[in-house]
Amino acid sequence: MASTAEIPLVGGAADGETVTAELDPNGRPPLTHHHLGAEGLAEAEIYELESVDAAADRWCYRWRGPAV
Repeated sequence: MASTAEIPLVGGAADGETVTAELDPNGRPPLTHHHLGAEGLAEAEIYELESVDAAADRWCYRWRGPAV
């Protein structure tokens, strides 16, 4: 079973929500998260991984803008 982490979303329409991200073999989540809007991909937003505390493997996904 793969390891996962709960990662908060910061900024954008999903500010304050969290996502469950699957960690790679090195214990890292994906570099980006595409958050779907009410209209699906038409309203998707891109969030980029940021390190909050590198020593404790804590991250957040920060809003970067619309995906389209």
